[in-house]
Amino acid sequence: MMLRAAALFAFLLIAFPALAQDVRGLELCTSEKQMERRTSCLQSNVEFLQQKINKNALEAQQKLTAAHKEIVALKETLAKMQVSLDELKKAKPAGKP
Repeated sequence: MMLRAAALFAFLLIAFPALAQDVRGLELCTSEKQMERRTSCLQSNVEFLQQKINKNALEAQQKLTAAHKEIVALKETLAKMQVSLDELKKAKPAGKP
């Protein structure tokens, strides 16, 4: 069991070596020599990342809301089907399967 887990872990390390990638849109601030420019560059990166986080949070919230609405609709459908099933059971003669 431990050997399988170790083999799986080794495979995952080989298969996905570059999980930490550069973020598209970020600037490389280490090349700036002046402290003001470097600070400005870092601040723009922070703002960019905050916008990305807010956008992703909004998208996730929209997906959750849509999923919640779908769950409510499915529960209502299930309740209606349960009522129909109960009515069919009551209508069925007791002696016949």
